[in-house]
Amino acid sequence: MARKRTLKRQLNLPQAVMLGTAGTLGSGVFILTGHAAAVAGPAAIWAVLVAGILSFSIALNYCELATTYPETGGAMTYVREAWGKGLIAFLVGSMDCISSTFYTALSAVGFAYSVSVFVPSLAESPIGIGLVAIAAILLFVILNIMGVTKVGNMQVVMGFSLLAAFAIYIIAGFASPTGFHTATLLPMGRWFTSDNPIANFGVILKAIALIYAMYVGFEVIADDAEEIKNPTKTIPKAIMISLFLIVAVYTLVVTVAMGTSSTIAGSETAISDTIRIFLGTPGATLIGIAGMVGALTSINSSMLSATRESFTLSRDGSWPAFLSRLNQARVPYYAILVIGGLSMFVALIGAVDFLSYITSGGYLFVLLMSNLSMITLRKKYPYIHRPFKVPAFPLTPIIASLVCLIVLRYSEVKALIFMGGILAIFTTFYFVRLGVESWKAEHKRSQDPGRYRLVVPIQQTSGLENVVRLGARIANADTEMNLCLLQVIDKQSAEDETSREKLNHSRQYALEKFIKYAVERNVPMYSKTVTGASIAGGLIDDMHGDNNIRLMLFKWPVNEAEQAKFEEGLDAIIRSGLTNVGVLFDRGIDRIEDILVPVGGGLHSKLAIALADDLAKSDNATIDFMRVVDKNLDDELYEDQMAFLQEVVMTELGNIPGNANLHIVRGEDPTSAIVAEAQDRDYDLIIIGSYEGQAKPGLPFGEVVDKVVRGSNTSVLVLRQHQSQAASWLRQQLKPGSKKSA
Repeated sequence: MARKRTLKRQLNLPQAVMLGTAGTLGSGVFILTGHAAAVAGPAAIWAVLVAGILSFSIALNYCELATTYPETGGAMTYVREAWGKGLIAFLVGSMDCISSTFYTALSAVGFAYSVSVFVPSLAESPIGIGLVAIAAILLFVILNIMGVTKVGNMQVVMGFSLLAAFAIYIIAGFASPTGFHTATLLPMGRWFTSDNPIANFGVILKAIALIYAMYVGFEVIADDAEEIKNPTKTIPKAIMISLFLIVAVYTLVVTVAMGTSSTIAGSETAISDTIRIFLGTPGATLIGIAGMVGALTSINSSMLSATRESFTLSRDGSWPAFLSRLNQARVPYYAILVIGGLSMFVALIGAVDFLSYITSGGYLFVLLMSNLSMITLRKKYPYIHRPFKVPAFPLTPIIASLVCLIVLRYSEVKALIFMGGILAIFTTFYFVRLGVESWKAEHKRSQDPGRYRLVVPIQQTSGLENVVRLGARIANADTEMNLCLLQVIDKQSAEDETSREKLNHSRQYALEKFIKYAVERNVPMYSKTVTGASIAGGLIDDMHGDNNIRLMLFKWPVNEAEQAKFEEGLDAIIRSGLTNVGVLFDRGIDRIEDILVPVGGGLHSKLAIALADDLAKSDNATIDFMRVVDKNLDDELYEDQMAFLQEVVMTELGNIPGNANLHIVRGEDPTSAIVAEAQDRDYDLIIIGSYEGQAKPGLPFGEVVDKVVRGSNTSVLVLRQHQSQAASWLRQQLKPGSKKSA
């Protein structure tokens, strides 16, 4: 079996810090300082500082998310865990990739303007700027294809060199008589030209919307979590250290620049222009080189982020499969080539303001969805291990989300329209792809129906005998169904040869142990192993790759300590809407001669009817279809309920089977009536559909089902028909408000 493509953990703490720090301290501050001055004047300093402080709330969220889900992919991974592998996750991943691509182009343009410090005529030639930018991108395409270790080591060297250059600029700028002066910074003795506080606040926000691209970079640490050593400890340290350095350097550099010259507004070379004033040509040379180094680090970091995002999208089946192919250095070389080519094309635009607004806006959209996903994940998986927990939850992610929304509000209209166009294109692509895949699957099924799968996850082999036996009985009734024993292993175990061998042995043992049940029923059975960040994630990934799964059958854990964790994973699988789900509450199944099926008439109840019929055919058993009504129901309505029960069964099965009995039971409530019926008749198995809309923590199938399970001595099989979250919500809205019967 082909193993899922994974990346090698090879980046240590210094590399991770410099990956974020140097990548962020790149071209942004060199080419955007002058543009920020044009928008906000002296208040540009406040815009830089406020943007940095607000970024800490976002960074804290990333620390928790990246350590909880240490995979490549960053924001898309978190959104996918929160809301499933659907449109939102696809849009977030795609926009993250596109934003990084635009920042690669912006950084390359910044590199070209830094070169113009030495070749002044270059700044007057848009074609020349574009060609130099393309050459810089091409360099890192080659380096990244060679391998991330070479690039990571280079990042450390370039990062420290850049910090040293900024230190010289800051110290010399404040110390030199021709450098920083308060009178130059505040020629009118005030930060703003307007007396209107609201207008002044709007100016700062508009400047933040322009320069937020300067803070793009630290999240690349999270994006490349799959390649970082000891990620749970390294990632939070790397993110917070890098961001602290970034905010301090930016604030001081912009302060020196604006306090040295009042004519830098709109300049792409504001930093080199100002250092020339207090350090002369040697200083301009130093900053020119630093600008080139900074731009190169930004190109490297953003390209690394974009290619890893496209790798994840491809690996998950959202983007073309060839983008996840790895070369001998275990890097996605096709993704690097595609992202590099697109960056070169965008770099030819050359408009710094436009590229900056697009980059900032795209990242703000991604960060917004990441913040919201963390709120959802805390609620959805309260018991999952989180090596780092964000303080002041949920205030921190709420503040971070509001920051993103407010800053987006003040972006350029044309940039927002462009972003909307990108989202519209990707949305169209998403639904077209789904339609094509659906057509292909249907066409393939019509040409070669093959076999449907009934899947039994086998994380441990003990206690699964009755689940596997039940699966074999269900599959026996369908000549086109086989039984699959599916094992999920985490990425770390998959990468370790000893662990992998041990798990493969366990899987083989399970196959040999349970094969007799399949042989008894003449059902084809095989085993399979997949990798995933979690058991639920691995199962969902497998379902995405195979649309022929009819039922996934689990055993409810006996150990109470394991139940909460199991419920979290089960909830994720149910929410994915990819397959029918069955959970066996096993109290022993020596035989199946009498089956009780409470019928409510809902979607899940219909699945219970169909599956009970399959089991009855396999074991020549008797089925009692039962419907509970109010004890005071008059006779006329009683007959109506019997007619309804007959209609539901006939609609699902086509007729009333000869081995089936239908009866209406009057009772105080559905639960007690079902439990009493099960005890009186000594059934071998109860099959019941989940109750729509009643699921909640601790009660994944609804209160009625939970009470039936707890009150019965009989084994209970609970079923949920697959459906999308949207469909589930719509069904709830269309349901009458009357109290539901069983």
